[in-house]
Amino acid sequence: MQRILVIGATSAIAVATAREYARGGARLFLVARDAIRLETLAADLRVRGATVDGHVLDANDLAGHAAMLDAAWAALGQVDLALVAHGTLPDQAACSASVERSMQEFATNGSSVIALCTALAQRLQAPATLAVISSVAGDRGRASNYLYGSAKAAVSAYASGLRQALNGSGVNVLTIKPGFVDTPMTAAFKKGALWASPEQVARGIVRAVARRRSVAYLPGFWWAIMRVITHLPEFVFRRIRL
Repeated sequence: MQRILVIGATSAIAVATAREYARGGARLFLVARDAIRLETLAADLRVRGATVDGHVLDANDLAGHAAMLDAAWAALGQVDLALVAHGTLPDQAACSASVERSMQEFATNGSSVIALCTALAQRLQAPATLAVISSVAGDRGRASNYLYGSAKAAVSAYASGLRQALNGSGVNVLTIKPGFVDTPMTAAFKKGALWASPEQVARGIVRAVARRRSVAYLPGFWWAIMRVITHLPEFVFRRIRL
């Protein structure tokens, strides 16, 4: 039985991933800020075959992280997989107009993730995996979402360094970089061929965890797309709109 901690459990990708593991009878400890949605999800996963415990926490409450992790370890005994999946998709124009809004969104998508990973790295033991959802948006800042992208860039860089620091410990750090995903957060966006479902991304996460990958672009074609974007010369890149 796999013992899995999911932080940001009610996000669309996390829900789909938890359902994948529930089919195998996993023991899940779910963390989310909305108690009602958390209990609804827990009931859904129990029907699918999982054993589930839950904990209500806003990830920006850094002081509450230790108590949540204590509860997770008490419930699970040990953790085979910790998935950090919380986040928001901020409005760039609103962030550009407000220092306070910018710092709040950076804290949610960047600082709180780093804080959780720091604490998790101190607790996880081999052969556990720490899987962190970043984004292709973190590979290069773009005018349309550079506040979000900068937070994800921080997460990706942190995860890269942590992965190197833990090399040889038996704990794997997996950076998950989804592209466009059709979720409630992106409901207003026009969809196209590059868009994936949460279920597609979840299956990719499960495969990447099982293979002990370091970085997973999901779907995989985003690796090639981002190689092109990141290698564009700056004098060209600044003249296009992405």
